[in-house]
Amino acid sequence: MSKPEHGTWRLLVAPDKFKGSLTAGEAAAVMAEALEEMFPGVTVDIQPMGDGGEGTANILADVEGAFEASCRVHDPLSRIITAGYRISPGGERAYMEMASASGLQLLKEEEQNCANTTSIGTGEMIRNAIERGVREIFLCLGGSATNDGGTGMATALGYRFTDGNGNPVEPTGHNLRHIRSIDDSQVMPLLRKVSFKVVSDVTSPLTGPAGAAFMYGPQKGARMEDIPALDAGLKNLAERVNEKYVLNIDPVPGAGAAGGLGGGAIAFLYAWPERGIEVIMHKTGLEEKIRHCDLIITGEGKLDQQTLQGKTVYGIASLAQRYHKPVVAICGLSTLSESEIQACGLTKVIEISRNEADQGIAMRHSKNNLKAGLKGAKNVLTELLKRQG
Repeated sequence: MSKPEHGTWRLLVAPDKFKGSLTAGEAAAVMAEALEEMFPGVTVDIQPMGDGGEGTANILADVEGAFEASCRVHDPLSRIITAGYRISPGGERAYMEMASASGLQLLKEEEQNCANTTSIGTGEMIRNAIERGVREIFLCLGGSATNDGGTGMATALGYRFTDGNGNPVEPTGHNLRHIRSIDDSQVMPLLRKVSFKVVSDVTSPLTGPAGAAFMYGPQKGARMEDIPALDAGLKNLAERVNEKYVLNIDPVPGAGAAGGLGGGAIAFLYAWPERGIEVIMHKTGLEEKIRHCDLIITGEGKLDQQTLQGKTVYGIASLAQRYHKPVVAICGLSTLSESEIQACGLTKVIEISRNEADQGIAMRHSKNNLKAGLKGAKNVLTELLKRQG
């Protein structure tokens, strides 16, 4: 294969995580190793990606070499745990994932039920960062175990929610329906001096068929018969917020993220949810990297209809189209049709686990499968590089 005039082929490796098996960084390293073996002398640029889901905060933090911090918080069932986050070298910015304090992975399967969980630990993590002097916080919303509309988070920051008799309402999904008033007189004063970037990988509204309870409640252990009540609780919270602040959070895209914490962030942190992939692409300077490469290789565990709603692979492919750069996505499985793949802006999709009968085994061998999948597509990649010349 001949090389272009500028001396060497430049490949950009920019995958998301392969959930349950590889982080974005691990996947990128495997891809880069395979490509360097396939094309000796090639230049491979590595940029792990995310879209607001788990792992996004670390990708953002890595850009400026943020150091690790931790604090003691309450988990989704109010047990004391240690939650970690990252602080920039100058101490002015923090990068955190609500899942670190309030995530589904903190609970055993039999404990999962978002009617009973709280995001108070996320608020405690925010408070800890503010007390350390942080004045800007990137809060990533993926992986939550909650459906409390962010009331737990807000409680940790000094907000008070009361029922019709003036009694405190415990901030869980089940109890949202009892809230009749919101008191912000005891909110920590420093909160107003902090700016927030709330990063999400979903664009769901707060309530309704596409909202937090109906769309994501079942995967957080909610019983089907409880979903309408959880949705009604979120609607009640939205009404109380509108009464207090003349602010309708219900229809805002992303308000339903993290069990409604996206909406709670608008009301209690004065922060509107932003699409995670756009934040990451800007923060990492991905557009400039795309401009100067010959081929982009991205990927994630599964490509499906959610991919088309602005997830990592879709965002990268859309940006690459501006510069007429080919994009190859490698994944475990894809349910996208050929027309959807083309509409997404992808040049080629490579599946590495389609023929695996046991997906658990496939995930355990994901590194080898990923490398083998790329090497099996060497002819395709070679042809795409030739076209760029």
